[in-house]
Amino acid sequence: MTHTNLADTLKTQPNTHQYFTTGFTERTGLGWHQPTPAGSGAGHALSVVIPARNTAYALPAMLDALAAQRHAADMEVILVDDASTDATFDIARRHPAVATAVRLAERRGSATARNVGARLAQSPTVLFVDADMVLPSHVFADVVTRAAADTVLTGFRHNVPYQASPCGKPILPDGPPHLTADHRVTWKPPVGTVLPYSGITLTDELDGRPLDATDDFQKLGYGRSYYDWDLPRMVVTALLAVPREQLLDVGGFDEEFGALGWGMEDTHLGAAMVAAGCLVIPLRQAVGYHLDPPDAAAQWRTKLATWPATLARYRHLLALPAPSGRSRAFAAAADKHLTDAEVITR
Repeated sequence: MTHTNLADTLKTQPNTHQYFTTGFTERTGLGWHQPTPAGSGAGHALSVVIPARNTAYALPAMLDALAAQRHAADMEVILVDDASTDATFDIARRHPAVATAVRLAERRGSATARNVGARLAQSPTVLFVDADMVLPSHVFADVVTRAAADTVLTGFRHNVPYQASPCGKPILPDGPPHLTADHRVTWKPPVGTVLPYSGITLTDELDGRPLDATDDFQKLGYGRSYYDWDLPRMVVTALLAVPREQLLDVGGFDEEFGALGWGMEDTHLGAAMVAAGCLVIPLRQAVGYHLDPPDAAAQWRTKLATWPATLARYRHLLALPAPSGRSRAFAAAADKHLTDAEVITR
């Protein structure tokens, strides 16, 4: 029996989501990309999963922003500390916004941390948020009122350099974060250099606009690309909502990425979810400030040094059948991580 590999399955999947977004507007009178009014979300539930590793510099500001979210949904916040060596876990277990704080006994990587959080999640929608993302107060309502069983909702990030106030808290820019700061929205690639993801080399300067040029990712269906961008690569876990049932069925995040280094586990999850029939839909209003760490330059050098290995892992997985029917294996693996983890629940 021949099984279609993941790469070929992606070529069969559309991403035409206009019927879904216009249907939302017709039902609610609210624009798809319009910030959701405070107090929305009654009757809905959302599990927020935060993987964290040595993010004490940003975590108080991040959690304060979560506590300030204005919604009426049934909400739980689960933070999974990937064996930090700073005060990350102490901050998490004391903050009133956190319902469940988990500390893994050994460093496993962000893929494992997200899987553990998703295992503990109770809601039909799981929102992954990085521990250094500071969100506007409408984002939870934006997500919970638009989520569905076959949609992957992507938010965006505005990176800001780390600056500390005299009391040690990070200083944020005045005003809201800007959508155009995200590299999926404004993209200026290098010229004359092989782009590792696609292998192409651009000979002329390009003022790239991936989000606009692809009609909110719709033109990336059926395995198509916009230069170095395809649909799986638009799935970025800094701010990402997924249906929990589908997440578990594809096996969650491939934890081997964490052992190899940085990156690509979210791209692989995107590929798996698209292959399972999910639509990838952006939320242009859902933009958070992404706080760079104090040693951002050194961390980026370390991360980028491992990217060839994680990219090779991704390409290997593209050659295998699209994952499905893995819920039981997912639960067993996550439960194993939880056996020696510290778990604090309010």
